[in-house]
Parts: sequence; C-alpha cells; structure tokens
Amino acid sequence: MCGIAGYFALQPRPLAPRAVLERMVEAVRHRGPDAAGVYLDRRAGLGHRRLSIIDLAGGKQPLSTADDNLWVTFNGEIFNYVELTEELTARGRQFRTRSDTETILHAYAEYGVACVEKFNGDFAYAIWDKGRERFVMARDRMGVRPLYYAVHDGVLVFASEVKSLFLYPGLRPELDPLGLDQCFTFWTPRAPRTAFKGIFELPPGHRLVAENGGFKVEPYWTLKFPPRGHDQHWTEAEAQEQVEALLADATRIRMRADVPVGAYLSGGFDSSATTLLAKRHNEALRTFSLEFESPELDESAYQRTLVDALQTDHSSLRCKGSDIAASFEQVIRHTERPVLRSAPAALYLLSRQVRDHGFKVVLTGEGADEVFGGYDIFKEALVRRFWARRPDSKWRPLLLRRLYPYLGGLQAHPPKYLEAFFRQGLEAADDPLFSHMPRFTLTRRIRQFYSADLATTINGYDPLEEMRSSL
Repeated sequence: MCGIAGYFALQPRPLAPRAVLERMVEAVRHRGPDAAGVYLDRRAGLGHRRLSIIDLAGGKQPLSTADDNLWVTFNGEIFNYVELTEELTARGRQFRTRSDTETILHAYAEYGVACVEKFNGDFAYAIWDKGRERFVMARDRMGVRPLYYAVHDGVLVFASEVKSLFLYPGLRPELDPLGLDQCFTFWTPRAPRTAFKGIFELPPGHRLVAENGGFKVEPYWTLKFPPRGHDQHWTEAEAQEQVEALLADATRIRMRADVPVGAYLSGGFDSSATTLLAKRHNEALRTFSLEFESPELDESAYQRTLVDALQTDHSSLRCKGSDIAASFEQVIRHTERPVLRSAPAALYLLSRQVRDHGFKVVLTGEGADEVFGGYDIFKEALVRRFWARRPDSKWRPLLLRRLYPYLGGLQAHPPKYLEAFFRQGLEAADDPLFSHMPRFTLTRRIRQFYSADLATTINGYDPLEEMRSSL
C-alpha cells in the first residue's frame, strides 16, 4: 500500500504552504516507507508516500505527463496496466516509465474521468488537470483502498487516512454522533459517513469531480442483479467452470510485481484456493499464517496439510490472547473508528509478520464468504426463510440447532427459546436486510446505554432505514 494526501482550492485562493502538505504526507509514512514526494502549485497540492511494487526506479510520485499538464498521486495497483499500456500506446500515447501510475495519467488524457471504468485493480487516486482546472478523485469498486476528504474554507482536503486530514489548518477531530450510532449498528460507519464530523469517505465505486467552483460525487459502477425471474440458468458444472476461470485469472493478474508476492494461508477453503492458483505462477511461493492457543480458533492442522501438499515456504506466528490485547491500541489507531471485534487485531499481527519477513505483497481469500454466502448468517437466513413459509411450524426452527451446535443454550432450551430471538422479522423474508436483521437488532440495543445528550442528538435517526433506502 501507499499513502496519498493533498488539497485543492475550489476557487482560486492562496493555498496552505508546502510544510503543511509535507506534514500530511509524513502522517501516512507507515503506508509507504520507500520514498516520499510532493507537488504544489497555485491551485493544488499532491503528496505521496511510496511502497515500491512495480517499476521500482521509475514509479516515483506525484507523477506528471511530459508537459506537466496532468499530475497524479495514487495508492494501489492497476492489475491490467500491461494491457491498457498496449492499448494506449496503439492510440499514440508515449510512455516514459513501466509503472501503472503512468497508465492512469495516459488513460485520463485519452478517456477523461471515464478512464476509471477501464481499470481492473485496487486503487485510490487524485488527478490535477491544470489545463481544464479540474480535480478528480476515484476509488476502486470494492473500496479496498481508503480515501477520505473534507472541505474547509473553500479547499477540498484529501488523504488515505483521517489522521492526515487533521494536520490541515482548521480541521479538528470531532466525533459524529450519527457515525457512532452506525458503528454500534453495523460495526462500522457506512460511506460516505465516518466516525468524525465533517470527514467523508469516498464510497467504493465512486469518483469525485471538482471544477467550476464546486464538486460532485457520483458512482461509476454498481453491482447489478438480474430482475427476479430473469436469473441466468447455469448447470453446476458451467458455474464451476466460470468461477474457476475467473478466480484463476484474478490470481494470475495479481502476481504482477517487481517484488516477491506471498500468500496468506489460514487453512480455510478461500485462502487455500488462491494459494493453489498462485503456486502455478511461483514455485517458490512464501505463505504466512497464524496459530491460536484456543482449539476452537486454531486451524494449524489444516495449514500444515496444505503446506505439505503444495510445498510452500511457510512461516507461522503463534498468537495469544495477550498479543491481541497488546496490539489493540495500534489497531484502533489505524482503523480510525471504534473496533467492536478482535479479528482486525489478528490480521494486523499477521500483516506485521509479513512485513518482518521482507514482503510487501500477499494474496488473501478475503471477501469470498460475502460473495459465496459462506458465513453462518446466510445459512441462517435460508433456514428462517424456510420457516417463514410456515411460521407456526414447531419443527422448522429446530434446524437452527444443527446450524449452531456449539451454542449449548440452543440445544438445551425448548423451541420457544429459539423463537424468542430468531422469529423477529420473520414476516419480512423479502427485505434486503433480512439476513442481517437479527444481528443489527441485537447490536443496536446498546442505544439504551447512550448518554442523554447522545440519545437526544440521534433522536429520530434510523440507520437501518437509511441503508434500506439506498439499496
């Protein structure tokens, strides 16, 4: 990862001095320890901290076109930069480096703000178009790379992390009550809201275009589903073939780097699949994992089985509860929001292990449970929808006992115990939030412990209805 920061005057006006930009960039030094750079002119300031992955010598940022008319600062990777570079070269664009950063500049010069629609990657970037006096930011479709912004005294300020924004004169941290309420409902604020008042997160799949004294935030991509009754009908074999082809291609294209690429190996299906595919492109693949003291959490036996089968060069870190506790302050510092579960701490420790072994890039199976319905919450929704067809059934809710065999209370208590919790909202089986409503309903019970001031501030605000209206 890299770190970016900067500012743009919506109307011509004096900008904060170079020292401010340098301090903002220094605040995200941990994101890019390899190099730093800043660019500042009468309207815009762009800063960058680099983690070198592609074109180690030629990819320094901020980067400009040969005529200095376009400037970019960029965090992430454009995985299809090779194909795009060939396409742009055929259209007459001349490249000076081998970096994917320059691909962004030439793509913008050729296609304008729509260039983002051509990018396959994880990215967050800011472009200053001096000729058009236009400033553009964009974020990848899934929101893998963070990008925050604020507007203060006619200046649009942006950064990879919120802590960098607070080094701009006049921006001060103040908690947003509605952002906090979202944290205690969804476990995280929903973009564009953050935990801080006046600080916004550019939503995944969105771009921001600033020109003519104002700016607009607009989606360039949304996940589309076929209308009900118009589903594509594939055989299981056809679906399997398509998923395998897509996953193999996604893994292959992510192996492009001028530094070694490793892989997380948890022992679960998702990371095992990506590791297997990555091994096809790198016989000397390094893998990394965590072991836990708790038998309920530890999957080291599965990890060793995969390591023996794939013959990877493997490193494992034993993680204790005290390690989780000791790292939590740093985890909160980096996430910049309330953290309501311990999983991010384990991921932080694993990432630190990777860094200590000299690696900058690793593949992960993150996101597969959401895409393929791997979490128990999705299986639970299937059971509850089945139950909703006959809500008076005494037998259908008992299926939940099989889903959660490790919860002793579900096994020992009568069916009414199940109904007291899982029957809530059963009549809303077609609600898009149906699968998550039991969790959201449970977590937001913390509202009863809000202070009088906080309760008054959020009175009448319903984050669930806000989410539902956006779907």
